[in-house]
Amino acid sequence: MRHFDLTPLYRSTVGFDRLASVLDQVMASDVGSNAYPPYNIEKTGEDAYRITIAVAGFSEAELSIEARDGQLVVTGRKAESEDKANFLHRGIATRAFERRFQLADHVRAENAVTENGLLHIDLVREVPEALKPRKIEIAGKSAIEGKAEAAA
Repeated sequence: MRHFDLTPLYRSTVGFDRLASVLDQVMASDVGSNAYPPYNIEKTGEDAYRITIAVAGFSEAELSIEARDGQLVVTGRKAESEDKANFLHRGIATRAFERRFQLADHVRAENAVTENGLLHIDLVREVPEALKPRKIEIAGKSAIEGKAEAAA
């Protein structure tokens, strides 16, 4: 396991508090994290992503997806079954789980679908118009002088 000292980052940057806290959270959650349930993260377009989580044995009613505080939280809670089967071997995991994914700014969950034991969550990044790059026209000296004369 690697340990990273982020102290120099904190000392030499201003306004990157969220980035530093995300790095701290990722490093802390990586320690002792389990691999259940397995998942994939793929980029499906320029501003589109998909998280696929293996949720075999869970119904849609037993799954919950919530976006809060820049995180996507996926939980699965298996309903208590009335029949107490006498298993000789129980290899299908039906334990409760909670998976957290840090979302970048302006990324939101668009929809979710279960198919063949997989939960697909589509994410899209939508940058507001005010934050998109815009071209600033360069006015010549004569245009500036014309505006100054019109104002006088």
